[in-house]
Amino acid sequence: LEAVGRVETGVASQIKVTDEKCFLGFDAYEKVIGAGVDYVLLCTPPVFRGEHFKAAVGAGKHVFVEKPIAVDPVGVRGFLETAAEAEKKKLGVMAGTVFRHQTTHREAIAQIHSGEFGEVRGGTSYYNVGYIRNYPRQAGWSDLEYQIRNWWYFTWLSGDLIVEQAMHRMDITNWIMKGPPVSAYGMGGRQVRVDPAFGNVYDHFAVEYEYAGGVKVANQCRQIDGCDPRVTEYYAMSGGVMLEPSKGARTGERKAGESLGLAYVREHRDLIESVRRGEPVNEGRQVAESTLTAMMGRMSAYTGRLVTWEEAMGSELDLRPKGELKFGAMSVRGVAMPGERG
Repeated sequence: LEAVGRVETGVASQIKVTDEKCFLGFDAYEKVIGAGVDYVLLCTPPVFRGEHFKAAVGAGKHVFVEKPIAVDPVGVRGFLETAAEAEKKKLGVMAGTVFRHQTTHREAIAQIHSGEFGEVRGGTSYYNVGYIRNYPRQAGWSDLEYQIRNWWYFTWLSGDLIVEQAMHRMDITNWIMKGPPVSAYGMGGRQVRVDPAFGNVYDHFAVEYEYAGGVKVANQCRQIDGCDPRVTEYYAMSGGVMLEPSKGARTGERKAGESLGLAYVREHRDLIESVRRGEPVNEGRQVAESTLTAMMGRMSAYTGRLVTWEEAMGSELDLRPKGELKFGAMSVRGVAMPGERG
């Protein structure tokens, strides 16, 4: 609670949590779920979300789950099974795909779906930013503790930057196209963040996604300091218009994007209000499909091969270390090298 108070003044006084309700360890999620809560927030590193989601739904809890919901196709399929179980139990499942709750994107994409500007002919999307923070290794940290504290930099924990962060843009594209892509053809690499401190993830990707009808959308994502940032998307319409959904619906004057802070609040409000209406929202399938869409791009870049939706959904790729997780030694897989089929 002291840590919460340091992050944002006044927040700690609003939280009715005693020290006895603060849990540590790999089984802490079970204790949280059993502590008399109404709904749970799954915000641990992505590799754990499927396991925690299954436990929460099994206990009859409503769930807010951050994106991505898995780091590999095995995890995606397991999540989809649990999402279907939540549907049967009439439990709310809200995903952390925050742009779906931002007014600017909602208005713009409703306008696209209305057909006012014709059909989508193609697009480009970007999530080009700087480094994610890194915590230098401290004396006494085991390999596993170091990796978890720097989980962004290890594919088995995060899914790599294209899955952990840039999938927001793939989710927007899937939303616009009303479904996932047919295939992904991409490339990427590790050009600047080459120090072992940055684990085994890439620092940039470029992926072309093909959707039904041959519509192609190119995505860039990058985490390199000192470069010009760009986080937005553009879609070319058959009516001769280029739309930028992050700026909202096309009107006489383009308006600045709505603060994401409002959307972060709205996604929780939308979940709670849906439960109170007796019509709990379930975003499980859409966030799982967007997670797999991002994985397709990673799989293509890592291997140098075109990857189809069916291939990705049926893949047996499972990145989680085998056996029980314990703090201690944990080797790091080598950086993926395109062209190697292993």
